Amino acid sequence: MTTKDEAKCYLNDAASDKCFWVNNGPIIKSLDELANALSQISDEIFQHHVTQDKNDFSTWINDVIGDKKLANDLLSSKSRESALKKIRSRLNSLKKKAG
Repeated sequence: MTTKDEAKCYLNDAASDKCFWVNNGPIIKSLDELANALSQISDEIFQHHVTQDKNDFSTWINDVIGDKKLANDLLSSKSRESALKKIRSRLNSLKKKAG
């Protein structure tokens, strides 16, 4: 179970040197920005970051944001829509928990 402090931490912006650089797209510093970006990028750009062998979004969330639950949940997302749905659901949960 995620604590209130953990939820607040996961919702914070990443340090400027830890931002996620979307291929031919925006620079992302938070889960909110990731959700916004995923709603706008093409499936081709998504597939650049998510393949059978890697999931850059999951790795960034795990290593930089620190949200192991969301990172793990994203490993099964093979489409932009699936990833976006999981991120939005987690964001809603985190925002409620953080108060």
